[in-house]
Amino acid sequence: MTAAAAVLLLAAALLAGAAEASKWTFTKKGSVVTYDERSLLIDGRRDLFFSGAIHYPRSPPEMWPKLLKIAKEGGLNTIETYVFWNAHEPEKGKYNFEGRNDMIKFLKMIQDNNMYAVVRIGPFIQAEWNHGGLPYWLREIPHIIFRANNEPYKREMEKFVRFIVQKLKDADLFASQGGPIILTQIENDHSYEL
Repeated sequence: MTAAAAVLLLAAALLAGAAEASKWTFTKKGSVVTYDERSLLIDGRRDLFFSGAIHYPRSPPEMWPKLLKIAKEGGLNTIETYVFWNAHEPEKGKYNFEGRNDMIKFLKMIQDNNMYAVVRIGPFIQAEWNHGGLPYWLREIPHIIFRANNEPYKREMEKFVRFIVQKLKDADLFASQGGPIILTQIENDHSYEL
């Protein structure tokens, strides 16, 4: 085989691979996220996840497209973000998902940029955020002990987490729905005594 023929064969193989890759989307309805001893797999496909954190309430929504573009240009394919309970429920039962608290809009922008999302629901997030993201009204609940096996805390935490998960489901944001969310996390930096 001549060098020219080898180069043509290689070019044809690369073009065929590129055409196949362009058919692939990050997730689709029915996608399955699993793992083994080596990595996460999405629909049985092993991938490398290069992740960076962008916390949506820390910047105005007008900045989100630029932040995501810079992240993608920097080589990231996954964005991690917290859910800020005290920003979303500053008063018990009164929710705020507007402006810089528009979590759904932010996650859809991640999807529009063909990136994955890791959503850290909390309820405690730390993140150098006031009160670790816990709403101040929690302190008024009798007998509450934060981040403990405490019925008042668990009741409020479960209510908020279920609310957030349902909101994400309603917006079709989980990978199994064709959305960008491949992982969620409950709690943050918790040290359990064994």
